Amino acid sequence: MFENKEKTEINELGEFGLIKHLTSRFAIKNSESIKGIGDDAAVLDGKGKQVLISTDLLLEGIHFDLAYVPLIHLGYKAVQVNLSDIYAMNGMASSITVSIGLSSKFPLEAVEEIYKGIELACNRFNIDLVGGDTSASKQGLVISITSIGYVDADKVVYRSGANENDLLCVSGDLGGAYVGLQILEREKLIYLENPQIQPDLEGKDYIIERQLKPEARKDVVALLDDLNIKPTSMIDVSDGLASEILHLAEQSGKGFTIYEDKIPLDPMTYETARELGLDPTVCALSGGEDYELLFTISQDDYKKLKNDVDVTVIGHVTDKNSGCKMVSKSDQVHELTAQGWNAFKR
Repeated sequence: MFENKEKTEINELGEFGLIKHLTSRFAIKNSESIKGIGDDAAVLDGKGKQVLISTDLLLEGIHFDLAYVPLIHLGYKAVQVNLSDIYAMNGMASSITVSIGLSSKFPLEAVEEIYKGIELACNRFNIDLVGGDTSASKQGLVISITSIGYVDADKVVYRSGANENDLLCVSGDLGGAYVGLQILEREKLIYLENPQIQPDLEGKDYIIERQLKPEARKDVVALLDDLNIKPTSMIDVSDGLASEILHLAEQSGKGFTIYEDKIPLDPMTYETARELGLDPTVCALSGGEDYELLFTISQDDYKKLKNDVDVTVIGHVTDKNSGCKMVSKSDQVHELTAQGWNAFKR
């Protein structure tokens, strides 16, 4: 988890001392952030725009395993998970609050690593840390982040706006985070059986990073704005492609047809899935944690987007009675089912 011979007990600082110590390097960057940490509440200026708010809770043993997740990566990823929700509304994130529950096993130096990751994410995505809370925890590490963003009223995109014959697009590639997780889990089991064997992650950098250090797709929102494209519906791919398509279908009251051969898979994802005895398409459909953006656009907007190599058209919107289908590489039609992440499954 964290190795450091010099450890500082958190109770030496106390709650307020800890907050001051961890957040003193976070400077305000955005004009929307009027007042950050240091008072009873943050003060934000909406500047006439609609305010977007999203919260995610990450629990040790449920959402992450400290046996192979570096604390600095955990802090970074915790921010990305939240920013992705803001971008999925076609907005731009400006600030976050961070609440953290800590068990007695965490010295100050370990918590500093988490906040280094949070700081890296804030700097990379121009985000202000404007508040939060700290508490003791008997259940291990708990991280709750709330992200705040803004969007013009006429640009906000919901899950519910897809129209029949719209094109279904996805950014980046899919399945890499799930396959990376399988590699990490495999190496953990090998290590537990024989601690003398070092993890073998050579050549798997991309998919390991997809799991440990995902990047929310702020750039795709900026691209769509530059191209003057407003998606008709949008969602981020956190629980797997199939699950997200079904969300769009339910909210929009439409059906969807996608094509297996159009689903973007990185070669490393494809090859590693095969090595592990997994179907690469199933990894993309049900894996989750890719944090790509899945969105629909009108056919008239396709010509603006067709030359962008980082966005792939994978299908189209149909009428509700047609349901959600995938046409396989062998032209077989399969019904899409949600088999992605379930936080309450034991």
